[in-house]
Amino acid sequence: MKIAHFATTLTAAAFFAGTAFAANPTVGGAPMYADKTIVENAVNSADHTTLVAAVKAAGLVETLSGEGPFTVFAPTNAAFDALPAGTVDTLLKPESKDQLTKILTCHVVAADAMSNAIKGMIDDDGGKHPVPTVGGCMLQATYDGDKIMIEDENGNVAHVTIADVEQSNGVIHVIDKVLLPAM
Repeated sequence: MKIAHFATTLTAAAFFAGTAFAANPTVGGAPMYADKTIVENAVNSADHTTLVAAVKAAGLVETLSGEGPFTVFAPTNAAFDALPAGTVDTLLKPESKDQLTKILTCHVVAADAMSNAIKGMIDDDGGKHPVPTVGGCMLQATYDGDKIMIEDENGNVAHVTIADVEQSNGVIHVIDKVLLPAM
């Protein structure tokens, strides 16, 4: 009887451990693994090929593969496609590296901020929380129900469409708009 109880307990523990591991969302059709870095996961997302190309063009692969912690607000391909025609092609040119780096680092925060923590900071600040980025931008975080919104320095608002994608060096929140620094 004790062996049967032990086996049942072991099976239940394995199930719950597997369930906890499976809790990390799939992004762009690819599983995201909490034991991989931001870059190792992002390269597998079909929804983030433009972001990955931009990170490579800006020379940020090594940085975002580093220890962190980082919170990355990761715009989808559709977010980049919504920029004015030719913008992405221009930004990916070597002569635009500084501008591209500024834009990308305005999507990165030097902290590991899960959505519940972000909501707590928003509540603590009366409904809007300032978010300083690695690139020197000051974003503003708000939320409505379960949806977190990030406002850039130009008043553009991105919605977090997939939150809390855990990484070994931080967290990714998928967003539907490219955040731009004040120009």
